This record gives sequence, C-alpha cells and structure tokens, in this order.
Amino acid sequence: MPTLGIIGSGNIGAAVARLAVAAGIPVLLANSRGPESLGRLVFELGPLSAAGTVEEAAQAGGPVVTSVPLTAVPALPADALRGRTVLDTSNYYPRRDGRIAPLDSEELTTSELVQQHLPGAHLVKAFNNILAHHIPQLALPTGAPDRSALPLAGDDAHAKRMAADLIDRLGFDTVDAGPLSESWRFEPESAAYTRLYAADPDLPRARLLESLAVPVPAEGLRTALHRAHRVRVADRTF
Repeated sequence: MPTLGIIGSGNIGAAVARLAVAAGIPVLLANSRGPESLGRLVFELGPLSAAGTVEEAAQAGGPVVTSVPLTAVPALPADALRGRTVLDTSNYYPRRDGRIAPLDSEELTTSELVQQHLPGAHLVKAFNNILAHHIPQLALPTGAPDRSALPLAGDDAHAKRMAADLIDRLGFDTVDAGPLSESWRFEPESAAYTRLYAADPDLPRARLLESLAVPVPAEGLRTALHRAHRVRVADRTF
C-alpha cells in the first residue's frame, strides 16, 4: 500500500500509526510542531515510519488521516489535500473549541464543516467514535469471529471504499453510515459513540480512559447507528 499520511500525532493519530506499521503500511507523520518533535514516536514505530512536514504528509501518496482539534482544521493545507482521500477524525467539543454557530444550529455536521475547509478533498469521517486506547485492544485480523466494526460516512463512494480497505487492514470491519450529513449518528453523545466499545458503558466519564474494551460486531454497530437520535449540539458542553 502507498504511504499513509497522518497529520496529528496525538492519541488517535499515534494509535492509527501503530496499527499501520504493524500491518506493513509505511507512514509519514506530521504535526504542527514540526518533524523534530516526532523523533521519539518515529523511533518507537520503527523503519516503516518517518516524520515530515504537514504538506509532505498530505501528499505522501496514499490516504491521509487528519487527527487535529477542530480549531486547527482551517490551518490544514487545503491545496495539498485536494483530490486526496482524507479520513477525518474530528469531533466538536465546545469546552475545547469554543462555540461554533453552524454546528450549534445543526446547519452542518462537524465533517460537513471540515469539508468546507478542504474543498476538493474526498472526506470520510472515521476513527472519531472510539477511544484511542480501545483501538489496539480491539484490532483483529480480517475474518476474526469477534472482530469489531467502525462506522464511516462520506459523500464519495470511491473514497469510502478506499477508507474501508485501509481500516480493514488496520484491524476493523466497517459499517457505512451514509453521507457526511448523517455523520451525527456517531458523534459525541450518540448511541454509537465511544461507550459502545466500553465493557462497562456506565463507567463515569472521568474513568473512561481506563475502561476495558468490548468487541462490537458490524450488526451491533448497525443497530446503534439506526437507533441514534440527533443530539442537540447547542446543549453540548464537553
């Protein structure tokens, strides 16, 4: 597979990078602090990984994973990402991002807003609904009987197939949740968001980062997506 570009080296970006190199996929990592800040992570990941600029990661050759705070999306290199399949992990957290009027009014979903900032990119929402530490706990080879599934949403069918192929190699089945306008079904506080993968779904929020994961097969994820009710984004505080 061509080199996977990963923009953002936080918990999700690093978790995806670890799965990629384990699957034999070369990765080029970038963040806002520059390649020199990624030396320790690249050393840990081994010879299939390298650090570069954000523009270099955007044009690494294969799909690109963007895992940055929503407020950092406008700084992404839109021209370099034009024509690329971009897996967007963004979520809207008002406590971190401030209030964003078109999201609070539900005029747009988070990924529709990201798409506006990245015209010409083939955006697929993915990896936003699972806690970073659950990713390695649940990743399994293709065909494993207790394999978990992740949702994805996008407006470009070819890009969704590319994203699904990548996610399959990383260790998960996928369920197509529809276009970007339907991606609210697996955004924060929805039935298909994070707690779905927690062995104890009633664990207090403050303890979620220590929760054990439970497999969620494709059928269970489809059920959660189907019964999801749209959360009033304007009421969201975290």
